[in-house]
Amino acid sequence: MKALQLSPGETTPRLVDVSQPEPGPGQVLMRVGGAGACHSDLHLMEGLAALMGQDAFTLGHENAGWIEVLGPGVAGFEVGQPVAVYGPWGCGVCRTCRQGNENYCETGSLTKGGGGGLGIDGGMAEYLLVPSPRLLVPLDKLAPWQAAPLTDAALTPYHAVKRSLPRLVPGSAAVVIGAGGLGHMAVQILKALTPAKVIVVDARAEALELATSLGADRTVLTSDKTVEEVRGLTNGRGAELVLDLVGSSDTLPVAAGSGCLLGDVTLVGLGMGTVPFGFMTQPYECSLTATYWGGIIELMEVIALAEAGMLEAHIERFPLDQAVEAYDRMREGRLQGRAVIVP
Repeated sequence: MKALQLSPGETTPRLVDVSQPEPGPGQVLMRVGGAGACHSDLHLMEGLAALMGQDAFTLGHENAGWIEVLGPGVAGFEVGQPVAVYGPWGCGVCRTCRQGNENYCETGSLTKGGGGGLGIDGGMAEYLLVPSPRLLVPLDKLAPWQAAPLTDAALTPYHAVKRSLPRLVPGSAAVVIGAGGLGHMAVQILKALTPAKVIVVDARAEALELATSLGADRTVLTSDKTVEEVRGLTNGRGAELVLDLVGSSDTLPVAAGSGCLLGDVTLVGLGMGTVPFGFMTQPYECSLTATYWGGIIELMEVIALAEAGMLEAHIERFPLDQAVEAYDRMREGRLQGRAVIVP
């Protein structure tokens, strides 16, 4: 079968021929219906995969499709059934994994390639081998190509928003920095779950237009006055929640400067920026935290939101042989929403 693989020392993935996997006991083979292209894949190409010590592997950690073969001992699913794949693959037995939060596996398996497309073969291929049915979420009304980006681009901001829901009361504000693949989902999640005023910050006018069409109350085009503009839109108080979906040295100071007393500044993006921390560097009891992905129960909730018509990924579809073009467009900032590779 064809697969888009990243090899050690290479910065551009290549479409290669690989053997079709066969499921062993307790495993599931899925025919891929859609695999999302994520900005974090660019970090893998730019050297993160080498730092993790990974061999060649197939990209694609946002996956959905149809069950092709059930390995011996697998029950509860049927051949042909449409499913989404929970992306973080932990050990499955530690405390956080048993709570459904394999994104925070205590064994550190995620730092060693814990998930399809993250050092282990992912979904940018005709078939994906899923190590356990515990990682599958059934689909009802969504086609796999529609569901695939929900497993990260929606799940990640959903988790970040959900932990701050008690702060997002009437009269509150939430700032979303970065209106791309995750950001355009974050806007919809905030509007679906909270009464907060949603303010979106981005350097691209077209991204802000998309955010407005999805319900953003106000938008701010990035400049050296961004923090001043955001605080002006919040009556000088700052926002109860700031989501930095970029995480660069340019955006993190904006995020830290936009939070309010007792608020949350939550880093989601992998831009590897930093900000100083200490007394007088941010409002009192304004917490700075970093989140990673979300739990499988939260993925079930995200899919339920989407199947109820309250959440929809803005998708550009590409065939497998044009996946590199999708990444090039992402790198150049020419994608709106999420690219989904459809084998």
